[in-house]
Amino acid sequence: MPIRYLDAEAVRQAEAATGDLLTGGTLMRRASAGVAAVILRELRRTGGCYGRRVGIVVGAGDNGGDALHAGAVLARRGVACTAVLLAPEKAHQGGLAAYRNAGGRIDDALPEGLDLVIDGVVGIGGRGPLRQGAAAVFARLTPAESGGPLIVSVDLPSGVDADTGVVHDPAVRASITVTFGVPRNAHLLAAPACGRVEVVDIGISADAVTSNADAAPRLSSLTDAEVARCWPVPSPSDDKYSQGVVGVIAGSARYPGAAILATGAAVTATSGMTRYVGTAADEVVSHYPEVVAARTLDDVGRVQAWVVGPGAGTDDDALTVLRALLGTDLPVLVDADGLTVVAEHPELVVGRTAPTLLTPHAGEFARLAGAEVGADRLQAVADLATRWRVTVLLKGRITLVADPTGAVLGNDAGGSWAATAGAGDVLSGIAGALLAAGLPPQLAGAAAARVHAHAADLASRGAPIGASNLLGAVRPAIRDLRDTLSAG
Repeated sequence: MPIRYLDAEAVRQAEAATGDLLTGGTLMRRASAGVAAVILRELRRTGGCYGRRVGIVVGAGDNGGDALHAGAVLARRGVACTAVLLAPEKAHQGGLAAYRNAGGRIDDALPEGLDLVIDGVVGIGGRGPLRQGAAAVFARLTPAESGGPLIVSVDLPSGVDADTGVVHDPAVRASITVTFGVPRNAHLLAAPACGRVEVVDIGISADAVTSNADAAPRLSSLTDAEVARCWPVPSPSDDKYSQGVVGVIAGSARYPGAAILATGAAVTATSGMTRYVGTAADEVVSHYPEVVAARTLDDVGRVQAWVVGPGAGTDDDALTVLRALLGTDLPVLVDADGLTVVAEHPELVVGRTAPTLLTPHAGEFARLAGAEVGADRLQAVADLATRWRVTVLLKGRITLVADPTGAVLGNDAGGSWAATAGAGDVLSGIAGALLAAGLPPQLAGAAAARVHAHAADLASRGAPIGASNLLGAVRPAIRDLRDTLSAG
């Protein structure tokens, strides 16, 4: 099953559904024990627990209570704990009593030489940036990558919005985030600020959430195993046609790069057939002789899905081609120049009943939607997809793929090595091949994004890459994901 993420209201519903576990304090005890367990494991990994030094930044309410109860567990294990209470009069009294009884210290400032700092300032109810007092405490810390303490955030890094993933300034940047039961939207949408996310089972479930909470965009992500299982592989009875024939219209004789990258990615992604239509036919075939090339739509054979737009121009001829393709009942992926044409002629895709996948970056999205993406990328992409009744893949470090119902599949690339010219052409070719193989648009987009991101990581190995390097790593990336099935 996909990993499901909840917004703040849905988390509250799931907690409330536990009844006495919430009101009796059991959930807090389980949560704080989980935070302490993650920290103890991290301390053991880096030299043991006894005598290590941990700071705790404590806000008002339950988030601070979780941090204080976790500090009590650590103190009983011989960890020297020092807590800073940002609002002493509002500190969680039960957590404060447990912390003091365990021998934890209270001070006005964090001492030097800490191994780790717990961020217990605010949780899912927090809004906006860190307040002045909290910001001053964290500003004095040396970043972990420069030899400072690891920061472990309770539930969410403070200053990060739980629903939208907006990282305010200032905000905590966590090394590890420990959350409870079900991950929150921000754990995907603000992944760089969250660090490694550890989900602790405390007895709450997304199954308890009612339909009212689902009025907001519903965010999920695929596991590697799910991507591997949906990837088309030939069966004994398959032939080149049954595995999917994708047509690519991209590039030009003057600018053949987009054609080569998109077509090459389609060839690499599946074992079916790739047809190319356009003026860069000679260049494409010289790189990929297995491609069946034609110069006009009149000369192309049958296809089962189309990729159109990368480097293909925005003139009247491009409009004519788009109108012809989008007037069929075949799946169509529109990218790059094709999106510019669609932005001027939205009637080409709005309400189209055949599968339609639009793959904009932020600038292209703004032209399509008539407004900037804004801070809430999740709501923006869901709104456009539901309004136009198409599937929209919004590119970025966190790629979001929204379907016409408002459901969104997200993918964290884990880095930005794929932010290079031509990388989008590769993504289009991969996703188009998956459409031709029969995958629905949202699944095709999300699976392609996962392979694309892994290919960029394989190609880079910590050094800059170009789109050609990324394309060369697509096949190993697919193999790695397929290997998760046998490893599992």
